[in-house]
Amino acid sequence: MNIQFSDLIANAPDAPGIYQMYASDNTLLYVGKAKNLSNRLRQYLDISKLEPHKQVMRKFVTRVTWEICPTETDALIREQELIKTQKPKYNIMLTDDKMYPMLALTNHEFPRLLKFRGKISQRRDIFGPYPSVSALNDTIKMIQKVCQIRTCRDNFMNNRTRPCLLYQIGRCSAPCCIPQNEYQKNVALARRILTGDSEPIIKELSADMKKYSTELDFERAAIIRDKIIALTQTANRGKSTNKTKTNIDWDKNVCALEKLLNIKIERAGVFDNSHLFGKNSVGAMICFGHDGFTKTDYRHFKLQNTKNAGNDIGMMAEFISRAVAHGPKLDLIIVDGGIAQWNIAKNVAPNIPIFGVTKGVVRNGDEHFILPDGTIYKDMPKDSPLFLMLRAVRDEAHRFVITYHRETRAKKMTASVLDEIDGIGPARKHALIQHFGSVRGIMDATLSQLERVPTLGTAAAKKIYAHFHQELI
Repeated sequence: MNIQFSDLIANAPDAPGIYQMYASDNTLLYVGKAKNLSNRLRQYLDISKLEPHKQVMRKFVTRVTWEICPTETDALIREQELIKTQKPKYNIMLTDDKMYPMLALTNHEFPRLLKFRGKISQRRDIFGPYPSVSALNDTIKMIQKVCQIRTCRDNFMNNRTRPCLLYQIGRCSAPCCIPQNEYQKNVALARRILTGDSEPIIKELSADMKKYSTELDFERAAIIRDKIIALTQTANRGKSTNKTKTNIDWDKNVCALEKLLNIKIERAGVFDNSHLFGKNSVGAMICFGHDGFTKTDYRHFKLQNTKNAGNDIGMMAEFISRAVAHGPKLDLIIVDGGIAQWNIAKNVAPNIPIFGVTKGVVRNGDEHFILPDGTIYKDMPKDSPLFLMLRAVRDEAHRFVITYHRETRAKKMTASVLDEIDGIGPARKHALIQHFGSVRGIMDATLSQLERVPTLGTAAAKKIYAHFHQELI
């Protein structure tokens, strides 16, 4: 049986798509999706490792067909379409109107953004499906950052007397407590984003950011910048998931980089910085080699010399020198920036070749490079595999440092919320976070729940409850 089935899938491609399994009477038995059709179908060779219903189904399969799709997400949508229209006998997961994770905006004065797997008729505005819960959660976080739309249940919203933590960290506009002038506008913006209209939105936001910067309103410019970053990262995540990870031939491209630079590369480190007007200054290094990204070598850095806070050149000097002194051995250092960044890297790491990747005037459009001898190199074709790999490693470093920067800011915001309460020191903060899991959990806790926190005590519990609920006890 295994040999017969192996013949059926012998020519399955190494590409995303959907596959269909048929019985001898041409009845469609099963439809599935795959990131890699060949790999997925080979999993059916050993019947003993299949789920019970698939073990039964597999014995009846006499024909297997497949369709190649541009991306895994396209395969998911195509799979769902076929299951709904063809109703294969063994697709027990999705035949009763169950869905992959989806998003909805509720029909409410202040619409709520939520995730669900139920029937489409349960909600009014539906977006998706998403290939995984992780992808859906990333989208929710991005919409929160850009549009500040609530995600809480209606009864939770109706019973709030003060904004929750999501408002304090800029992810909700708090329609529960604060008069709203922009909420419906933000809901319309969310709909545009969720229907794939991100590119013109990024251009509009960029124009607004430039306007506020010209007017020296840097705080509003920074808020818009963070929105642009959130939108861009989401768009790039989809592109890199479907292209970069599957198409980069790391060994071939690293060999090409070695030839270009006339060096041998076992491990290359890529550096980037992030700060918000000099605050929360951090850096990061990602590493790659002939086998791709080596995440065990990734490093985060918090700025130690606070005199350099906000100074990209000074920050870069500290982070590279610390990485060279204490990190893994590097055969090449890649810096994201122009000749100033290249020069400082050369000064602090004179024995390691330095390669600069500039952003150019138009990001993802006219990047060029600074070779280890200081020569400016602009002749690399923009569609060449090496160019795309270098862009990918630069973007990975940017993603890694931005994520760390936001985590650092969030921790400081979280700490400041509890710092406002007299008598709540480090030990009690730790006990509270460990017990409730987050500041939001603490804020929403009842008095009796707070009193059950080990080592907290009744008096401190009452003080915390009063602080968050604006009540006298």
